[in-house]
Amino acid sequence: MLQTIATINIILPFLYFVAFYAYAYDFYSEKKYLSNSKQIVLIVTLIIHTFYLISRTVEYNHPPITNKFEIFSIIAFSIGFSYFVLELLTNIRGTGAFIIFFSLIFQITSSIFIEHSYIVPEVLRNRLLGLHVINALLGYSGITISAVYGLLFMLLYNNLKTNKFGLIFNRLPNLEILEKLSFYSAVIGFVLLTFAIVIGIIWLPSAFPNFSYYDPKLIGTLFVWLIYGVGVSSKIFNNWFGKKVILFSLIGFVVAIMSLIITNTLAKTFHSFY
Repeated sequence: MLQTIATINIILPFLYFVAFYAYAYDFYSEKKYLSNSKQIVLIVTLIIHTFYLISRTVEYNHPPITNKFEIFSIIAFSIGFSYFVLELLTNIRGTGAFIIFFSLIFQITSSIFIEHSYIVPEVLRNRLLGLHVINALLGYSGITISAVYGLLFMLLYNNLKTNKFGLIFNRLPNLEILEKLSFYSAVIGFVLLTFAIVIGIIWLPSAFPNFSYYDPKLIGTLFVWLIYGVGVSSKIFNNWFGKKVILFSLIGFVVAIMSLIITNTLAKTFHSFY
């Protein structure tokens, strides 16, 4: 099993590169025959990555969340998986290169530096903890993808205002679709972040006797969740559209990043109580 895990760890960056190349080539060349084949490459990559993560969990008897390079691999998977779900929901396949690029970078970093033998504390072996962290990472991946589409929206919007009709104008979906993709990504991120918060509220008090709701990371995550909750609700019930939706996405992303930076500075460990 160890040899299999090590082999897949080497293969994964190449698989993500092939997926990225397929989407990027299709973006620049618009070959119709690549429309389905690039999605198949991504599906195969995600399936093999899923097997890899499950294999590590079984072999080491803990979820792959115990160090940053394991988490980088999960982030790579989360971004790719969130994009795949978005692609299924919208059937829009022309923007994958902009998203899968991040999966490629995170997986390359993980594959180079990850360790294949180490000891972890017993508390980190809990499967519910793994589910909590993975949902949180999936949630933040959705938020990140939403921001990427927000930036693409602003890029296309500025091109239209300045009458620049180059490759970006010809290949990107129109503003309405980019807004839709950004919003759907934010919804995916919000829902998964909700799952992470609920799991944390249920599990953390029983796992840590000194558990505190004043933990910086919990407060920061809840603050980000509230911002996106307000934004998603405003889009649905107050009929937000256009730049207002995009600005919400970009501001929410900046707040999320600042929250992570601040809470990581305040807490020396993952949570202040551990």
